[in-house]
Amino acid sequence: MSGRAGPSSDPAVLVAGIGNVFLSDDGFGVEVVRALRARGGLPAGVELLDTGIRGMHLAYQLLDGYDAVVLVDAVRRGSEPGTLHTLEHDVDAPRPDGAALDAHGMDPAAVLGLLDDLAGSMGIDRPVGRVLVVGCEPASLEEGIGLGAAVAAAVEPAADLVTELVGTLVGTREGVRR
Repeated sequence: MSGRAGPSSDPAVLVAGIGNVFLSDDGFGVEVVRALRARGGLPAGVELLDTGIRGMHLAYQLLDGYDAVVLVDAVRRGSEPGTLHTLEHDVDAPRPDGAALDAHGMDPAAVLGLLDDLAGSMGIDRPVGRVLVVGCEPASLEEGIGLGAAVAAAVEPAADLVTELVGTLVGTREGVRR
């Protein structure tokens, strides 16, 4: 499943912070990755990537092969701003008709669809095992730099959640492969 991790090596896990820092709370994922970098101490086999809105870059990065990918992003789920959610993306779900990669946006389904297309064109199997999303309910996605108070307060708890999640993923091979 992954070209990076073999039977005796550490599982390869990518944590990617997603979001547009010029759209208020949409910069949540980027801020969580910054917090994780400042803390340090993630298990071996875990990479941090500030993806921002570069979906094409993320798709090409995923071609390297990962047992699991944790996307950190602002997600609308109808909860109070600052509420954290952990979701699992169905990597086998069909791509919606017309799903395209937007150069100024970041839709995980479109990125994973592009990844499948790229992998297929290169004659390689799907290079990603599981895709998890750690999301935060935004208050505002309007133009503006900086997170709102509720979302800013969720950055450290989200970093804790990601640390716990990747610790579990790396701790057991069964956690990263299904």
